[in-house]
Amino acid sequence: MKSCRLILAAAGILLAAACNNEKATVDFTAADAPEANLILKQLNGTVTEVLDTVKTDAAGHFKYTVNVAEGNPEFVYVFKGDTRLASLLLECGETAQVVADTLGNYSVSGSAGSALLKEGDDAFRTYVGNLLALSEAGASPSEIAKEYVRHYREAVKFVMVNNKSLSVIPVLYENIGGGTATFSGLSDALVFRTTCDSLKTVYPDSRYVKALEAETQRRTKLFELSNRMKNAEERAYPNISMPSVSGAPVEIDSLGAKAILVYFWDDREASHKIFNQDVLKPLYAQFKGKGLEIYAISVDSDKASWAQVVKSQELPWMNVNDGLGTASRSLYLFNVQSVPACLLLTEDGINSVQVSERPLRSALEKALK
Repeated sequence: MKSCRLILAAAGILLAAACNNEKATVDFTAADAPEANLILKQLNGTVTEVLDTVKTDAAGHFKYTVNVAEGNPEFVYVFKGDTRLASLLLECGETAQVVADTLGNYSVSGSAGSALLKEGDDAFRTYVGNLLALSEAGASPSEIAKEYVRHYREAVKFVMVNNKSLSVIPVLYENIGGGTATFSGLSDALVFRTTCDSLKTVYPDSRYVKALEAETQRRTKLFELSNRMKNAEERAYPNISMPSVSGAPVEIDSLGAKAILVYFWDDREASHKIFNQDVLKPLYAQFKGKGLEIYAISVDSDKASWAQVVKSQELPWMNVNDGLGTASRSLYLFNVQSVPACLLLTEDGINSVQVSERPLRSALEKALK
């Protein structure tokens, strides 16, 4: 029993030592590439960079040691010229044994991640080959689309089944050129998010996962924006939101009126204050019960002074001010060139109304009839 424990302890020490070395080995043979110069490349984020150049022996063999930190697998590729001979996903302490030819066919053992990576790579190569064959045969767009759907479903299944392996990352980024990506739909952001969240639990420090997280966030924002645009109600006017006297933001639509008079004014102007008392207050009292609301936007950048005028005049409608003065976004959205200005909002859209009692009363009566 004691000797068994000693053996297990020794095995544990050896395993720890292997990982502490933070190395992985590529044992590569391409019989049809004797004494050939091969290029090793490493994935950095989403871009491959040259790692080293090696020369095979007379049997087409070489061994190469790659720095691989424990818990942070590395993507390494073997090229001969522009032809990729093998794709590897190396864990700390692994020795990936590769047998390849110069056409890009290969087998790999000793590295579970590399085997999965090859599975995804083979599926993509088959897909690209099928597309080329269909194109050369003059296939219809529907036949090509059918092949895409087949591969897409296969790719989604692969990603979902292996969502704790970095081998799924190249599958998520598959692209046959010209912007034709396997995961090209906005809703694919959900696949990215699910996969990224799973990978973060296993490889939280991986630079590949961090790059995937950035791409996931980008896709998620686009997806959410698309949903907001699809679900947005059609509007005949901008539904702006501005701070009220209390400081709380108030949307125009929150007033819930049949007709809303958007009134642009300047509380520093005596004539505007007179208009409030002599025209707007009586009209508001007359039409409020019939479905009128007023959304009064001040262009005074001094919000304290504005609030004091609103209070002293006892203005009963919704008063707002963003403190930006003539730089207020509301002026541009409603195309207001000068103040005072009155715009009547109804389900029919925006109608400009002359700032005087008679035309304003007439417009309100017509809108609320």
